[in-house]
Amino acid sequence: MEENKDEIIENNGEEIALESNDIKIAEGVVASIAGVAVSEVSGVYGMAGGFVGGISEAFTGKKNITKGIKVELEGQEAKIDVNIIVEFGARIPDVAYEIQNRVKKAVEDMTGLKVAGISVHVQDVKIQGQEDREKEEAISNEEKK
Repeated sequence: MEENKDEIIENNGEEIALESNDIKIAEGVVASIAGVAVSEVSGVYGMAGGFVGGISEAFTGKKNITKGIKVELEGQEAKIDVNIIVEFGARIPDVAYEIQNRVKKAVEDMTGLKVAGISVHVQDVKIQGQEDREKEEAISNEEKK
C-alpha cells in the first residue's frame, strides 16, 4: 500500500507541507476535459447524449460539452465511456482510436489521474446535410396539415 507522503516546499525561507492526496477532482471536470478532447477529433459529428442532455441544451442554448460522456473515478484511476455520432464516410476504428489517444493524454496531463480505460460507443452515423433535410421535411409536413 502506498504511503501518504507529504511534499515539502520552501516559500521565502518557510517550509510548507503539502499532502499529495488532498487534491480531489470531480468526475464532471474529467468529463469536461474528455469532451473537449473528443470535439477536436476529425470524423466526430457530435456527442450522443440522453434526453436530459438535450433538454439542458434546449433551455440554455449552450452546447453541453459533457453530453455523452460518463466518468467513473476509483482512487487515482478513471474509466471513461464516450458516446458519439460519427460523420458518414469516417473510418470508425480510426475515429475511436484517435478519441482514446486524445482523451487519455488530455486527462492524464491535466489531472495526473491514470486512465484505466476508455470505451467508445458509436450511437449513430450522420450524413452531411441530413439535419437540413430533416428540418425541411418537418416544415413541409406541417405546411401540408
